[in-house]
Amino acid sequence: MRLSFASIASALLAVTPFVHAEERMLTSTSLNPCQADSKFSATLFDVIFTPHNRSLAFDVVGVSSITGNVTIELLVLAYGLQVYKTTINPCDSDLQGLCPMNAGQITLNSNAEIPAESLAQVPGIAYTVPDLDARVQVYFNQTNTATSAACVEAELSNGKTVNQKGVAWTVACLAGLALVASAITSGLGHSNTAAHVAANAMALFGYFQAQAMIGMTAVNLPPIVASWTQNFQWSMGVIRVGFLQTLATWYQRATGGTPSTVLSNLSSASVRVEKRSLQDYTQLASRAVSALHKTLTKRSNAGSAFTDSSTTVTVRGIERVGFTAGIERTNIFMTGYVFFLIFVIFVILGVCIFKGICELLVRAGRMKGEKFQDFRNGWTTVLKGIMFRIVLIGYPQMVVLCLWEFTRKDSPAIVVLAVFTLFSMLAILGWASSKVIRLARRSIAMHKNPAYILYSDPVSLNKWGFLYVQFKATAYFFIVPFLVYILIKGLFIGVVQGSGAVQAVALVIIEAFYLIAVCVLRPFMDKKTNAFNISICVINFLSAIFLLVFSDVFGQPGIVTGVMGVIFFVYNAAFSLILLIIVLVASIIAVSSKNPDTRYQPMRDDRGSFIKSQSALNTELDALGATARGEDKHGYTNKAARIEDDDDSWSGGSASRKEGEAGGYGYAQPPRSPMAPAAPYAGSDNGSQRHLPPYDRSTNASPFHGQQQANRFRQQGAGSPSPWQRGAGYD
Repeated sequence: MRLSFASIASALLAVTPFVHAEERMLTSTSLNPCQADSKFSATLFDVIFTPHNRSLAFDVVGVSSITGNVTIELLVLAYGLQVYKTTINPCDSDLQGLCPMNAGQITLNSNAEIPAESLAQVPGIAYTVPDLDARVQVYFNQTNTATSAACVEAELSNGKTVNQKGVAWTVACLAGLALVASAITSGLGHSNTAAHVAANAMALFGYFQAQAMIGMTAVNLPPIVASWTQNFQWSMGVIRVGFLQTLATWYQRATGGTPSTVLSNLSSASVRVEKRSLQDYTQLASRAVSALHKTLTKRSNAGSAFTDSSTTVTVRGIERVGFTAGIERTNIFMTGYVFFLIFVIFVILGVCIFKGICELLVRAGRMKGEKFQDFRNGWTTVLKGIMFRIVLIGYPQMVVLCLWEFTRKDSPAIVVLAVFTLFSMLAILGWASSKVIRLARRSIAMHKNPAYILYSDPVSLNKWGFLYVQFKATAYFFIVPFLVYILIKGLFIGVVQGSGAVQAVALVIIEAFYLIAVCVLRPFMDKKTNAFNISICVINFLSAIFLLVFSDVFGQPGIVTGVMGVIFFVYNAAFSLILLIIVLVASIIAVSSKNPDTRYQPMRDDRGSFIKSQSALNTELDALGATARGEDKHGYTNKAARIEDDDDSWSGGSASRKEGEAGGYGYAQPPRSPMAPAAPYAGSDNGSQRHLPPYDRSTNASPFHGQQQANRFRQQGAGSPSPWQRGAGYD
C-alpha cells in the first residue's frame, strides 16, 4: 500500500501553515502526474517557498523505475506564467540516491535559494490572493538523451481560501430568514410587502443556485472560482453529515449498487481534483493523521504494483463538488435527495407548530384573535401553497441531480427514485402552471382582467400564488418559460458532464435567451422587482461568459484565465453582498414596521384593489346583510369553517358554496368585478348560504332586482363609499 501525498500533506498543513498564518509563504497542496508513462511515482511532494529568505524547500518520496544519471528541472508557474526555472544536477548537489538513480524507493530532501531577480518576478498578490493558481513541476531528464523520463507537479497555496463554512451558513440563514419574514408579513395581512419580500428572497435563492451550478460544471475552474461556488452548494443539497453518508452507502449496497471508496482510500490512492484548493485537504486532516500512522507501518513501495496511472482518480464537475464537500461520488444524489426531504419535513412541522402556538396564545389571551386569523382559519390551504413553493425551490436542485443520476446509475433503486422524483416534480409544477393559465384566461374572458380571479379568490391565491404573485398580472404565463429555462439548464449540467466546453457554450446561449426575455417582457410585478431580477440575469449571463473563457475554447494564456478567475470572484462577491443587504433590510422593515405596505407603490395590475376590497366590507348594510344571511353562524367567525379546494372556490365556477370558505380569510363575499359587477344574491337553505359566481348576466334581467341594487348603492353612499367602488379604485 502506497503512502499518499494527501495523508502527509493534510497532516502537515493542518498543524503548520495555520500556526504561521501571518508569514508569507507558498506551500504545496496537491500532487499530480504531468507526463504520460511517467517512470516516477511520487508518494510525497512537499514544497514550501518562503520569500523572506528566498528559500525553496522540497521533499520528495517516491518509487522510481529510472536507472542512470539524470538532471532535475524545476519550474514554478503562477497564473500560467513561468516565474522561475532552474536545473539541478544531483551529482553536483550531493543528492543521495539520485546520482545515479536506481530502481526502487528514493528520497529527496533539499533546499534551493531563489535568485533575487527571479523572486522579483513573483507578484505580491501571490501571497495574499485566496486560492492561488500556482504550481511547481519537476522533470527528471535522462542525461544521455536529454529526454524526460518522469514528471510530477504540486499545486501551491498561500494558505488562504474563500471556501469558508461560515460564509455558506451565513448566506443560507439570511436567505431562509427572508422567506420566513415574507410568511410572517403575509400572516399579518401586509400582502403587498409579503409579495415583494418573497419575490426578492426567491430571486436571491435562485442566484445562489446559479452560482452552485457553475461549480458543478466539468470546466477546469480556477481555484478561486471553484472555492467561491463551493460556498453555495448547500442550495443544491450538497451538505456533508456523517450519519447520512453511512445511510446512503448502506442503501446503495442494499439495492445492488457498489459504493465508491475514494475518500476512505486516500492513503493508497492519489485523487486529482482539478484546481483543488487547500481547504480540501485540511478538511481531511484528522483522517490523514490516522492513515499516516497506519500506512507507515505497512508500506512497501519497492514491490508495489500501484502507479500514478492506476491509483490517480480525477474528479471534475459534480464529482469535484462532492469530493470537496467530503461526500463519496456515489452518495451525492442521495445526499441531495435526503436533504430535500428533510427540508420538506421541517417546513411542515414548522407550520403545524406555529399554528398550535398561535391557537394557544389566543386562548390564553396573550395574542389578539385577529392576528394571523387568515392563516389560522385556512392554514391547511396555506400549507398546500407552501408545499408547492418548496417544490419550486427544490426544482433546480433535483433536476440537476436526477438527470446526473441517470448517467451514474448508482443502483437500480436509486435510478427509479430519481425517475419518480423528477417526473413527479415536472407533473406537479406543470399541472399547477396550467391551472394558473386557465384561471387567468377565465378571468380575462369574464372580467377583461387576468388579475381579478387570480387575486380575488383566496383559495387560488394561497394555493397557486407562488407561481404568479412575483409577476405582473399580464405576465401570469411567465412561470412556464422559467420552468423550461431551469430544465434545459439542468439538462446540460447534469447530463453533459463529459465536456465542459459544451456545457459552457450551452449556458451562454441559455442565459442570453433568458436575459433577453426578461429585459423585453419585464414580467415582474414592478420596476424595482424587475430591476432586481434583471440584474441577477445580467450577472448570470456574465458568469456564463467567464465560464466559456475558463473552458479554454479560445486557447488564451494561463495568465488571462487566472486574472479572470479573480475578477469573477470579486464581482460576484460584491453583487452577493448587495443582494443580501437589500433582502435583509426589506425583511427587517417588513417584520418591524407597523405598516410596511407604505414603502411600496400599488401594483399597476390593480391586484391590491381586489385583495383589499374583500376585507373592506364595513358598512352598516353589509353588517346587517351578513346577520340576515346567518354569517354570524357560518361566516368568518366560524373557526371550524374550512376552505374548499379550488374546484369549489369562486374561481372554480361553482354556483353554491359555504360562506365559511370566505370566512377563513375574513371575507364576507367575493368581490364583484369592477368592469361587470354582478348583482348580489342572498338566500338560505337550512342555514347554509349560497351566492352566484362573481359574473352572472342572468340576474341583470330583473327590473326589481335592478331597483334593489340601486337602493343598496344609494344607502351605502350616504355613509361611506361602496366597497366595490373602493376595490375598483373609485375612491
